[in-house]
Amino acid sequence: MQNPLKSKQNQNRRNEGLSTKEDSNLLASRGGTAIPRTAWKLLVILSSIATMVMYVETMLIPAIPDLINDFNVSYGTSSWILTTYLISGAVATPIVGKLSDVYGKKKVLLLVMLIYAIGVSFAGFASNIYTLLLVRAIQGIGMGMFPIAFGIIRDQFPREKISIGQGIISSMFAAGAAVGLSAGALIVENFGWQATFFTIIPIVILLLITIWRFVHIGENQQIDPAPIKDSVGRGKESSLVPVTNFDEKRKRKLQIDIKGAAALAVSITSFLLCLTLIETSSGLSTSNNSFFGILSAYGTIIGSAIVAVISFVLFLLIEKRESYPLIDLRLLGNKAILPSILIILIVGLSNFMVFQTIPILVRNPEPLGFGADVVDAGTIQLPFALVFLVFGPTSGLIISKLGSLRPVIVGTSIITVSFLGLVFFHDSPTAISINLGVLATGLSFAAIGAMNVIILATPKEYTGISLGIATLVRIIGSAIGPALAAMYMQSSQTVIDIGVLSRSYPSDFAFVMIFSTATVIAAGSIFLSVLLHRRASRMAIPQLS
Repeated sequence: MQNPLKSKQNQNRRNEGLSTKEDSNLLASRGGTAIPRTAWKLLVILSSIATMVMYVETMLIPAIPDLINDFNVSYGTSSWILTTYLISGAVATPIVGKLSDVYGKKKVLLLVMLIYAIGVSFAGFASNIYTLLLVRAIQGIGMGMFPIAFGIIRDQFPREKISIGQGIISSMFAAGAAVGLSAGALIVENFGWQATFFTIIPIVILLLITIWRFVHIGENQQIDPAPIKDSVGRGKESSLVPVTNFDEKRKRKLQIDIKGAAALAVSITSFLLCLTLIETSSGLSTSNNSFFGILSAYGTIIGSAIVAVISFVLFLLIEKRESYPLIDLRLLGNKAILPSILIILIVGLSNFMVFQTIPILVRNPEPLGFGADVVDAGTIQLPFALVFLVFGPTSGLIISKLGSLRPVIVGTSIITVSFLGLVFFHDSPTAISINLGVLATGLSFAAIGAMNVIILATPKEYTGISLGIATLVRIIGSAIGPALAAMYMQSSQTVIDIGVLSRSYPSDFAFVMIFSTATVIAAGSIFLSVLLHRRASRMAIPQLS
């Protein structure tokens, strides 16, 4: 039986059903090359949101050692400061995207921004690690702003200009990261990590007012694709159905895959908890070598692993039966999409493994680190953010010159080489900064190419769904990265005497293992990119070459 996805690759798509004057003008504008003035205005607002969120996330990164000291937590527990946010975002992102299809992008964007503002406002008052993790989970819901933002760009920009809007927003992520690593580090150094959250509160409020007052995107009609289970699974012609009736919207709302989201959240959390608990096994011989102590520790690890596996299998079964699944398994059956999504996962894992590892390495006391302060920790990582800032706006040019497959192969190779460089050359700030700049180049190329492969290999009416899957998988990879790094840092430590005090810090072996593991994973992405190249060459998608 012919694969409906493959058979639709070169079909002409029907235009969306549009009824309002504004939407008709929008459709007309897509046929030309000029970008409407209103689209530029929306782009400025959405880019500001991206800058704000990445500032909030990266401003904390140089302060991770301070948080470990202030809350007296282990390195394994500290990884949850990043991981909790990402798990929450992984679950919230597809749900928020679906709600925006039902109730309108502006309404849901305002609601998510309000929730994010609450999380940011209370974070500075956190007096213990559990309160901080709770508000970080609330902040994670704010990641749902991003699929809404990219959806607005897709709706408002002419199709041939969409990459410009997406590239600018992507570059603003990097701009926010650069500001967070530099300005955020200065704030932490002079006023404490709590002040970083307080500085963002007025900006969040200002953006809320701006969105409410100036964002007008024709919310009286939403376009919702037919369930992919029916249109692709059974080979029927798909359509975009205008949803104008409130009862129909309400019915569509009930199709949100809550069960799948819950199963995925349990699976990810259990898996990461298993990684965190593995650290305790290294200290059994010294801390509690009794039979029951060992049995209890390993029993908890094994129990977490079993829960992770069972909940993941349950998630797959749910997704197979759902009409509106969180991750549609039929799309993953596409020979070009699956390798691309796995590469996206590795990009996310690599990115946040760096965020967790480098500040601790840099601020470790000599000879295990450089004994640097929080400002130096931010400065050393700055090239990592600046390279992303360069490649964001130029992504369209890169694709037009090199195609989609070459950047993936080049990018994954650069990622592997740069992590290998960190294995042998992490003994000076300059060497680390250079390797991070090279690493960011590879991550940019791989992400740009893989995302474009996903877009081109997916039938147009399912592009939003496949990009949503890619975003979700990248967040999952990002959540795994910090936990994996922290596992090594907690399990391999060296005691150093500082004055009259003795403290344990991650050993050099821990950092070698982190970068070696990242190298092996990156080498796997090279295999995936070669596999992708071979598979794509057999598919009738000339734009990929």
